[in-house]
Amino acid sequence: MSSPTGASDPVKRLVVGISGATGVRYATRILELARAHGGVETHLVMSPSGVLNVRHELGLGRQAVHALADHVHSFRDVGAVLASGSFRTAGMVVAPCSMRTLAAVAHGLSDNLITRAADVTLKERRRLVLMVRETPFNLAHLRNMTAVTEMGGVVFPPLPAFYLRPATLDDLIDHTVCRVLEFFDIFVPGPRWEGLDEPGIHHPQGAGAA
Repeated sequence: MSSPTGASDPVKRLVVGISGATGVRYATRILELARAHGGVETHLVMSPSGVLNVRHELGLGRQAVHALADHVHSFRDVGAVLASGSFRTAGMVVAPCSMRTLAAVAHGLSDNLITRAADVTLKERRRLVLMVRETPFNLAHLRNMTAVTEMGGVVFPPLPAFYLRPATLDDLIDHTVCRVLEFFDIFVPGPRWEGLDEPGIHHPQGAGAA
């Protein structure tokens, strides 16, 4: 399989960062769906706080998450292949992205492998998606999100889509993850909006009015 990052690449490489914010299930689901899709080589980096959240939110150990990725890199290894633009990738997603990680990316602080890989992704004009997790936002958060957007990154808070009438938490997660993967031209089966004319959908009076 040829990658859009170069004809000689045998697979599409996707970098996945897990930082210290709530929502680590988004990252593990990205890894699961990328593997099921095939033709995608995943590269995982987890921060120490990300590891803590994996244990707290999912009841999993570090190795269980490592097993979902094709390659795992140390958070402190700023000499890893991900730290160089010559290592071609389809891009990077940070899921979840803490406000600390967002700030470091916004200000070019390549002080660990997640922020360095994100910096490389931006400088090489590749796709960077930050699934930011915090609420409410303060002015520093908003300014940092603006800075990342101006540099070409995508700020993607994992907001639930209730218009799809999700029956389970997994339905909510899969809808968001499918949308994120599409930024990297990775298309997987999942819930998508089909329009109000879909059979079985009730049209409330005045639907569509502003």
